[in-house]
Amino acid sequence: MSHPTYKRVLLKLSGEVLMGGQQFGIDPAFVLEMAKEVKAAKETGLEICLVIGGGNIFRGMAGAAQGMDRAQADYMGMLATVMNALAMQSALEQIGVPTRVQSAIEMDKVCEPVIRRRAERHLEKGRIVIFAAGVGAPYFTTDSGAALRAAEMRCDALLKGTSVDGVYSADPKKDPDAKRYDSVSYDRVLADNLKVMDASAVALCRDNGIPIVVFSIREQGNLARVLVGEGTQTIVTS
Repeated sequence: MSHPTYKRVLLKLSGEVLMGGQQFGIDPAFVLEMAKEVKAAKETGLEICLVIGGGNIFRGMAGAAQGMDRAQADYMGMLATVMNALAMQSALEQIGVPTRVQSAIEMDKVCEPVIRRRAERHLEKGRIVIFAAGVGAPYFTTDSGAALRAAEMRCDALLKGTSVDGVYSADPKKDPDAKRYDSVSYDRVLADNLKVMDASAVALCRDNGIPIVVFSIREQGNLARVLVGEGTQTIVTS
């Protein structure tokens, strides 16, 4: 399978990745390792946008399941993503990568509001842009936020860095016979509920022709390898 050439990508990381070996919160040493991965990818000439989940601090759906008002819980989850974005910004700038955080919930003391043309200008100047607070509204996941920003910024691909090395027919941690796909269609993902991203995010990528590349972010150097077609990955496309 020939590998496409990307100029601009959106990298989606789960909040849990930032925990490192901890059970909760942010591990600064591990965040720094993630930042080095992102820097290595950027040095290939890519323009990079980032979206980071908030599950290492607070997950809205989990709060709602315990009796909280769903909208209120989702707003709390959005604030968690801002904390993660600021942690990643600090790590990236510590290793010399200029970075801007844009939040869908305005908080001008700590970051910029989401302004598409300003974000494009940052990318053109060689900065990394981290989009925080999802879409700025409850009932949408950060997966949906990532798909929205990828479409809005005209990204060539949405890269989802997870703890597994691709898309499987079942949960590989529970089913030893689960099959890993090298490529799979958007429609197959939706029909078989393959848990790549939530359905609205997959549909938005499908409707805008944005391939979803699923890979393990925990393997050192894997992001850079995936970008040149050498790493283990699954590509979701039409």
